[in-house]
Parts: sequence; C-alpha cells; structure tokens
Amino acid sequence: MDQELYRTLGVGRTATHDEIRGAYRKLAKEYHPDRNPGNNAAEEKFKHISAAFDILGDPDKRKKYDAGEIDASGRDTPGGFYGDARSGRYKTSENFGDFGDIFGDVFSRSQGGGFNMRGMDYRYHLEIDFLEAVNGIKKRVLLPEGETLDINVPSGVVQGQVLRLKGKGGPGVGRGQPGDALIELKIRTHGFFEREGDDIILDLPISIDEAILGGKVGAPTIDGRVSLTIPKGASSGQLLRLRGKGVKNSQSGNTGDQLVKLRIVLPATPDAQLTEFMEKWRAAHAYDPRAALKETI
Repeated sequence: MDQELYRTLGVGRTATHDEIRGAYRKLAKEYHPDRNPGNNAAEEKFKHISAAFDILGDPDKRKKYDAGEIDASGRDTPGGFYGDARSGRYKTSENFGDFGDIFGDVFSRSQGGGFNMRGMDYRYHLEIDFLEAVNGIKKRVLLPEGETLDINVPSGVVQGQVLRLKGKGGPGVGRGQPGDALIELKIRTHGFFEREGDDIILDLPISIDEAILGGKVGAPTIDGRVSLTIPKGASSGQLLRLRGKGVKNSQSGNTGDQLVKLRIVLPATPDAQLTEFMEKWRAAHAYDPRAALKETI
C-alpha cells in the first residue's frame, strides 16, 4: 500500500485522527510561509503537508486512500484522473482536456506574486445530553491545544449532525480565508425519553386504580412537568398526546408532540384486601380481553 502521505506527516498507517491532526499542526507551524518568508523550499513543503492532511484528515478520503481507491493526489486510481500533482494540471484518461488547477479553490497567487491558501477545516466530536440536543444549548469547550471554542447548539439537532463554525479552523496563508471548524454531534440516550422525528415518546407507569377510575397525574416533558388527565378505564399501551410538547426544531420551524404511552403497574405484593376484591369481581364480571385474537387464529 502507498504510504507516501503518512511519511509526509511523519506518522504510521495506524495513527489515530488526533495523532494525524497533531502531526499536521506541528509541521504546518514549522513550515508556514509566514514563518519562512522567501523560503521556496519551506513553501513547497508546506503545500505537501497541507495536501497530505487534506486526505488523511478526512475519514472518508483516508479510507479510500488506504484501500488504494485514490492516490496521494486524491485521484481515482482505476481509470480515473492522471497528471502531474506538482503542477496542479490534470487530464482525464479519455483525454478530454485540462481540468485546470485542481487546487484552484484552495491555492492562489496574489498580484504581487505572494502565496495564498485557504486554511484547513478542523474536525471535532462533541458529546451532549439528550435534553441539550432537543432544547439547544450554548457550550464552551476546551480544545486539545488548550484553546476554547464557543459552540451554539440549536434546538432539534440529531445524532451525527455536523455544525459548521465559519472561520474557526486553520489560519489561511497570505490573503487566504481561514478554514472552518466542523463539529460532529454525539447525543447520549435519556433515562425515559425517546425521540421519533420531532415527537417525544414517554412510557408512563400508572396504578390500577388510576387506570380504572381515571384522574390527574404528574408527567415529565422535555421542558418541565405537566398535569396529565388519565381517562377512566385506561388500558396499558394506550397513547395520550400532549400537543406542542415535543421538539421545537429550530431548523425546520416545526414543533412536535409528546406521546405518552400508559403502562399499568400493580403493587409488588398485592394485599389481601385487593386480592379478595378481585376474586369476587372476577366471579361476577369475568371477561376475555383476548377474544378478538382467538377469532383470527
């Protein structure tokens, strides 16, 4: 397997993403054109370092590179693009002509001949709680380099969603714009809430007397407790809907509901009075709740 890019950054093929990022930052600072004015060799080294990190710093590109699907220039290896990676000019194998400077959106030359380059995007992972995801939150996080980053997590974000912070990535070179910070979210599960789209699902235990007689009970929602009316004769599995008590999705503008699924819970040890009452009740009022199932078999 081609290991050119790993050698460029001075890391092994099994290096973690953080190790690759750390190696890139160390080398980028050393060979940055601003620290080496007029040093063409350092400028060329910096370009190779940045190009290597563009592939190895991207999990999808790195996977393709390791599998031999793309080469050190990011070109498809079987029947894809070929050309001189140093010149930046490429042609297709069908000889359709020049594709121009493949680094055109990253590298440029100013009128005075200076070297410009957009800064690299930095990738981070942020783990947040379930309620922080549905309600939104502002977080200040400490980066591995010791710097802090303020992140505004909007309400309604989902697992794996990536937040882009413009200009919070690597510094640009010359007049190049800074890169962005890409924040991938990991959302922890909740003890009793679940989410389906913008709806919140809650499994609510109720007592046998609340199921038979009905009444008002307290129920949690994602923004506080509410009073919920249990109808008389409620059954386990019955759904009650609290409209507007779901996720307020800042991206779609929609607000979901909370669906409360009732679950009748008996005492751990029914007392003698309850047992005696139920025996008498069954003798006089027995019914078969599974009758409909028998008719379908």
